[in-house]
Amino acid sequence: MEVPPAFESNKGMVCRLKKALYGLKQSPRAWFGRFTKVMIKLGYRQSQGDHTLFIRHSKTGKVTELLVYVDDIIVTGDDSEEIQNMKKCLLKEFDIKELGKLKYFLGIEVAHSKQGIFISQQKYVLDLLKETGKLGCKPVATPIEYNHRLCNAPEDSVVDKGLYQRLVGKLIYLSHTRPAESEFRSMAMGVCELLWLKIILDDLKINGKDL
Repeated sequence: MEVPPAFESNKGMVCRLKKALYGLKQSPRAWFGRFTKVMIKLGYRQSQGDHTLFIRHSKTGKVTELLVYVDDIIVTGDDSEEIQNMKKCLLKEFDIKELGKLKYFLGIEVAHSKQGIFISQQKYVLDLLKETGKLGCKPVATPIEYNHRLCNAPEDSVVDKGLYQRLVGKLIYLSHTRPAESEFRSMAMGVCELLWLKIILDDLKINGKDL
């Protein structure tokens, strides 16, 4: 690291870090550890199904949820008084900025209307097509032409390995497909997801029979 401005002339001095610096490997863990302590102190419980989810149930039956991803935070619930109180407490502890209603999060667009909340991944898909130069492509039933014969094509341009890997990774994320090595593996992953969902519903005190 470099000496801060106005301290260059003070040779022989060293800097003592009082907190983790943003960008260091240990910074995210240190920040999240401190954030977790603050949320628990405010009366929130950390979900065992998703450690980035914090939930608080009031004595009147209302609930407030907070979800954090890196430096993005989503707050929701039916306890408006608790939400405002929680925001004030977080402002005292952290340098945060309220951005209003949720519009975009982890590739998911959120639209608000009188009928409710609607989510889509249109922007994510368009960005993916733009990045790979496929904006003009058309949907097809199969990923390859019928009766297509494979052969050596030395005159074709070299495939960008990095771009291909990013494209495949994003498609997997988008479709949430599971490895199809065997029916047992798919079934096991399905059971894991159901158990995870049950933990989240239990944290929210939602009875699955009521869904």
